Amino acid sequence: MPREGTGPDFIEALARGLEVIAAFAPGRPVMSLSEVATATGLARPTARRILLTLSELGYVRAAAGGFALTPRVLELGIAYVRSMGLWDIARPHLERLVERTHESSSIAQLDGSDIVYVARVSVPKIVTLSVEIGTRFPALPTSLGKVLLADLSPDEVDRILAEPSRSSVTPRWRPDRDERDAVLREVRARGWALTDEKLALGIRSVAAPLRDGSGRVIAAVNVNAHAAETSVEQLIGQHLPLLLATAGEISADFARRAAVPHVTRPAS
Repeated sequence: MPREGTGPDFIEALARGLEVIAAFAPGRPVMSLSEVATATGLARPTARRILLTLSELGYVRAAAGGFALTPRVLELGIAYVRSMGLWDIARPHLERLVERTHESSSIAQLDGSDIVYVARVSVPKIVTLSVEIGTRFPALPTSLGKVLLADLSPDEVDRILAEPSRSSVTPRWRPDRDERDAVLREVRARGWALTDEKLALGIRSVAAPLRDGSGRVIAAVNVNAHAAETSVEQLIGQHLPLLLATAGEISADFARRAAVPHVTRPAS
């Protein structure tokens, strides 16, 4: 996260506070003051003031050996998901899809050159990479990312993929520009995307776009399978038709909800 803004309205203190929250990465549930200062590059007194402020606001608590985040931090991410209304609309559709395929299903959106999962219904299976709401992966080697990138112009794709990934995953597939563009053209033409162990071994998935009432792609939905259990033929022949139907139903419901006038009544 950049600590220096591009204009006079940039609030450096807010940026530092968010950076401290983000420092609590997987495997580091409790961090000492020194560890937070080192991870963020902040001076110890600055890191201490931020941690104490976050503690007073309820986002951080004192723990044995240092500080830990509280569940209230989840409100920051859930606020985004709720503001779109996408999870409320998609959940019953995803649950039905999972019941029929016996595979996990997720919805993701682009954030820079990564995808970020914003909704998920999973089945208990051992997979190479753990996925939950908020997880991010490099977009290009994922079926979800291919669908989202295929909706963009070539210039937009170049600009987005020039941004460094904020995921800790190094993908197995890193194509040159010609191969990338050919893949995205194919996805654009057929309306769905497949990835077969391009992100990591054992992960195979197919994805389709979710659209709003104007036809704009707002997210992507997938069916994710373990490569040792589900063949490409089964994924495309059996699961893809169900996925495409589900994507259409979610898109239609989202468009209908957006078309309903919302009236705010003053409190009495």
